[in-house]
Amino acid sequence: MTGRGEDWLNGATGQYVEEPYAQFIHNPDSVPDPWRGVFESFDGENTLSNGKLRPSFQPASLFNPASASSMVLHEGANGSATAMARLQDRVDQLVRAFRVRGHLDADINPLGEARPPHPELTTKHYELSDSVLDQQFSTTSIGGPSKQALRDILSRLRNTYCRSIGVQFMHIDDLDVRDWLAHRMEETENRLALKHDQQIRILSRLTDAVIFEQFVRTKYVGAKTFSLEGAESLIPLLHLAIEQAADDGVKEIVLGMAHRGRLNVLVNIMRKSPQEMFQEFEDTNPDQHRGRGDVKYHLGYSSDWTTANGKTVHLSLAFNPSHLAFVNPVVLGRTRAKQARYGDAAHRTGMALLIHGDAAFSGQGVSQETLNLSQLKDYSVGGALHVIVNNQIGFTTGPEEGRSCTYASDVAKMLQIPIFHVNGEDPEAVAQVVKLAMDFRRTFFRDVVIDMYCYRRRGHNESDEPSFTQPLLYQMIDNRPSVRDSYLSHMLKLGVISQDDADGIANWRRNRLEEALALAKQSDTPRAPSSLTGLWKGYQGGPEPGDDQPDTSLDLKEAGKLLQKLTEVPADFQVHRKLKRLLDDRQAMAQGKTPLDWASAELLAFASLAVKGHRIRLSGQDCGRGTFSQRHAVMWDHDKGKRYCPLQHLAPQQGPVEIINSPLSEIGVLGFEYGYSLDYPDGLVLWEAQFGDFCNVAQVIIDQFIASAEDKWRRLSGLVMLLPHGFEGQGPEHSSARMERFLMLCAEDNMQVVCPSTPAQYFHCLRRQTLRNWVKPLIVFTPKSLLRHPRVTSLLSEMSNGPFRRVIADDMSSQHVKRVLICTGKVYYDLLEMREQQNRHDVAIIRMEQLYPLPEGQLRSALKSYPEGTPVVWVQEEPENNGAWRYLRVKLGTSLFGMFPFDCVTRPESASPATGSNGSHKIEQHHLLETAFTLD
Repeated sequence: MTGRGEDWLNGATGQYVEEPYAQFIHNPDSVPDPWRGVFESFDGENTLSNGKLRPSFQPASLFNPASASSMVLHEGANGSATAMARLQDRVDQLVRAFRVRGHLDADINPLGEARPPHPELTTKHYELSDSVLDQQFSTTSIGGPSKQALRDILSRLRNTYCRSIGVQFMHIDDLDVRDWLAHRMEETENRLALKHDQQIRILSRLTDAVIFEQFVRTKYVGAKTFSLEGAESLIPLLHLAIEQAADDGVKEIVLGMAHRGRLNVLVNIMRKSPQEMFQEFEDTNPDQHRGRGDVKYHLGYSSDWTTANGKTVHLSLAFNPSHLAFVNPVVLGRTRAKQARYGDAAHRTGMALLIHGDAAFSGQGVSQETLNLSQLKDYSVGGALHVIVNNQIGFTTGPEEGRSCTYASDVAKMLQIPIFHVNGEDPEAVAQVVKLAMDFRRTFFRDVVIDMYCYRRRGHNESDEPSFTQPLLYQMIDNRPSVRDSYLSHMLKLGVISQDDADGIANWRRNRLEEALALAKQSDTPRAPSSLTGLWKGYQGGPEPGDDQPDTSLDLKEAGKLLQKLTEVPADFQVHRKLKRLLDDRQAMAQGKTPLDWASAELLAFASLAVKGHRIRLSGQDCGRGTFSQRHAVMWDHDKGKRYCPLQHLAPQQGPVEIINSPLSEIGVLGFEYGYSLDYPDGLVLWEAQFGDFCNVAQVIIDQFIASAEDKWRRLSGLVMLLPHGFEGQGPEHSSARMERFLMLCAEDNMQVVCPSTPAQYFHCLRRQTLRNWVKPLIVFTPKSLLRHPRVTSLLSEMSNGPFRRVIADDMSSQHVKRVLICTGKVYYDLLEMREQQNRHDVAIIRMEQLYPLPEGQLRSALKSYPEGTPVVWVQEEPENNGAWRYLRVKLGTSLFGMFPFDCVTRPESASPATGSNGSHKIEQHHLLETAFTLD
């Protein structure tokens, strides 16, 4: 008979009772005497077809909620089966306690003092006296023989859960997963039997880590390196993980990590040339990096790793800003994109490996957002390996000041995954945890966390004095040998290696670094490697070229056919009655009977690119339907609830189309999509904010990646951000996408900022973004109220006549014009309506559709028909300190091209973007429009 104590519940739980009770039912003679009467009164109506008892048949005296094995009876010393059953029950509770609480007694902290035994992990707590330590108990629920003495049970459990490895896994709801983990750990007592060559390899990797840090610290005194000292076991950990990943079929690994140990990882894992690293330290040609580049401990790298078994895996270490954990979703996005390149729906070919600091993992909200993506089908990468380099300090802040939970990893308990805490000074325990974690990831396609306890031997950086704030801690650290020295002592005692051989390994590493340093001092700083290879070959960044204007027109017949396909659903698909009219309207658009609205033009742009093989990926909160119920790219069967996306059924060989309703996350999802765009230059990757205002929640991703990555790291991205923007009286948080912030970040042609005013303009803008070779992030301020405005439409024929126009001149005769208004976005239609109401033929209105790069040539052309000296006024709905005005004033001055006086009409400057009163909004808007048409 078998049983696991944690799974046997009483009738109040409503759960079925599993074996061994069914065994008693089918074999009544096996029922022990004390319970025979109960089972003799049992009738067949109380059993299910699978032999399990119904919940109602659960006598409280028989079904102990803490134990199943209590049903396994033996004759005790006093001949009492009942007494033995009680003892067995207590033993089973003890087994469960070790699985749940064993990590609290584990020796995981190299700096920690021995902790008193946790009460629940003592025999006294369960009233098990020393007299029963040698008594045999059923152990079919744990590793080893089916019966063991209590003394041996305790030994196995302590070895498994309370040595250098502590494990949290009992929060996992899935019984099969818990059983898998318990069996794997208890069977081996959580110890990996390493071969001689494996031990030598671990020692070699530790030697690499130690020698590198010592060498850099002595050769470049005072230079910032964010030393790995105290956490050197990270290098063999990564080595082992990469080796096993390759054996598991992984072809590409994307790594993300912060500062601590990054230089060590670059040289000893990523195989960056030490000579190249030392040339960066020498910094012999500073003029080469004026105004650009980044510090060496933010840089990324890529290389091919050949394993001991002859397999090759490509490694990519993502570039990283000082904002630590914000690279995490970027890495996931890159990994997902690489898997898509392989056509890998099972997510086996790529792996994300994220290296965290303990303070950042518990302190940064992006950690939770990233974890939340792990099991969502449109964001999953088949399980990421998380490694927390647990320095037990964040800059100068200790754990007692930095978190409210026991472990830095506690946020990861939101997932159904194990968390392995391991003592970083026990490299063989680290090896066991890596093996177990990688096997878990491969088996269950889930994230897994390794919390490697270590310490930071130096300060936060090399100029920092840590004993100012932690004097006692650093007295302890100063007297500790390195992990390498401790492990070497262990190996010397075992006779695994001689001191001479160990010294030979260290001397070889040191001599190699000396040679690299000598070469670095003899040569100039190397030219930064180009990132425009592989997938990016043929694309370009830098200044916007004048000739990169692809043909964005679409054949009229093809446009009609595609739009018609977008209205078609399967014959048995029940369209919601309110959507039937929308599909009818789109059919009329396809036939050229009615003009296209905004959403139809957008879907047509997607469709036209998809049929040419381009991947389309749009994500955002509620983006399938659209925040304003305008898109309906995804529809749902009103009777069956089935999902249907017409964009995915256009042609047999079309590109993949993903329309994804994201979780309620801006940082995590925008970071993910940015990462995805890094590996899909030939696709259209878009993120849509629910309201444009919400993008400010993801400002770190915008500032540190989207706006500056090319300048810092030579990384290009064609990510598109769709930000609904416009003042319609919806209040401060639903009006402004903060145009001024994006324009403030614009420099060196790093982004494109557009505000299209017609569906056709939006159509051509999206196609231009995908078809041009010049790749930059695209910020699109999209409409809200204009989505259904009767004047915001475009003829189907306009889709066949491109291109995107950066500036749209006024068609009105310039003969009597006394004032020129320039604007962008929604306010154009308000101005147009006001001009018609007042019958004003003396005021022209020019639309600035692209704000950056600033189209000065097209603007000059739009003004050329007006007499010199004609006043030109910028009109915006936003307050004077928001919107585009201050940006334009700096760029264009007070006189446009030295010919036209240039001023503005705006709302007064304001700390808040908009009023919360709809009535007040209308008053303000009317005053704004009246002022725009008032001639001086």
